[in-house]
Amino acid sequence: MSDPLVKQWLTIVGLGDDGPAGLANASRKALDEAEVIFGGPRHLDLVQAGNRGQPWPVPFSIDPVLAARGQRAVVLASGDPFWHGAGGSLVAHLSPDEWVSHPAPSCFALAANTLGWKLEETLCLGLHAAPFARLTPVLAAGARIICTLRDGSSPAALADWLTTQGFGPTTLKVMEALGGPCAQVHSSRADTFHLTGIAAPVVAALQVAGSTGLPRASGLPDDVFQSDGQITKRPIRAMTLSALAPRAGELLWDIGGGSGSVSVEWCLAAPCNRAITFEPREDRLINIRANAERFGIEHRMKPVLGRAPDVLDGQKRPDCVFIGGGGSQALLDHLWQVLPEGTRIVANGVTLETETLLMQAHATRGGNLMKVELAEAGPLGSMRGWERARPVIQWSVTR
Repeated sequence: MSDPLVKQWLTIVGLGDDGPAGLANASRKALDEAEVIFGGPRHLDLVQAGNRGQPWPVPFSIDPVLAARGQRAVVLASGDPFWHGAGGSLVAHLSPDEWVSHPAPSCFALAANTLGWKLEETLCLGLHAAPFARLTPVLAAGARIICTLRDGSSPAALADWLTTQGFGPTTLKVMEALGGPCAQVHSSRADTFHLTGIAAPVVAALQVAGSTGLPRASGLPDDVFQSDGQITKRPIRAMTLSALAPRAGELLWDIGGGSGSVSVEWCLAAPCNRAITFEPREDRLINIRANAERFGIEHRMKPVLGRAPDVLDGQKRPDCVFIGGGGSQALLDHLWQVLPEGTRIVANGVTLETETLLMQAHATRGGNLMKVELAEAGPLGSMRGWERARPVIQWSVTR
């Protein structure tokens, strides 16, 4: 019978492939006393949950766990429940006195100890429920990466993806059932991948080789973005990112997104940065989405169809705003009214009308105003000459 006075009703237990043998006493006690045990079929079998076991629903949902509030419940998770596990999703809906967690070594720790890699110098990614493109920002020759994968067919698919990205010489260490009696480690190059019969749970460790990867400075080449020509060009984009000054964990409003190139580079500046990209043309939203997917940041970059300021209501307030198109007095007035104090605003313009608008804004609101004129060498008959781009005026201010 459940005790209604027991507030700490949920225990999250990290479980390895060695099953109960690898559990601490506190985890064993929680399992012995549990009225209901949640987990994947493999985990439920390992602890012999019997009729107390309840497999996760498909598609995955934490609702059955929350519905068990008041019973003595255990959730089984692989290794460390708070490293690409279910722990974070669960406790977001619980008060601190409702739960306790007993972790086991994570698959990342097991892989690092198997290979002799320093974990603090190794990138760790969860790709068991995410696209391989999440690797795009971090792939570079010499990098070491450990990633979880969905199933036994995923290593071959990952090898094929790496090869198409120019990282065919990368060495993949494919590890099955780490920490258990059936643990195995296999090795293959990506471009000659030959391993078969791989069984989940599976982790891949990458010793990256091949292409040099993306540069980390602002101002990626224009041709890495899908665009209809409406794009903030590389030198102006680098200058704009410098003015926007992204900091870790911040949210950007990108108004008049075009190709979304500024939003992409904002998100690439730090792993937790997010952007909402507002674009009035639906055909350009296709490019924005494609670019977000290309760089593996579609989960942090939200395209919104519509013209500002009409579409700004109801959106989470940003830390920074970039106006790359569609600037107007009405928009500037609206932003000044709704944005919290301390929000940074950067606006670019190339038309005479926008130049006048930003000059007046500078006179009224202060901040910094500058004009940039660029020229690139190009053919001029049988010789070369300067090809001048339209001057860009930029206003930046802190609300």
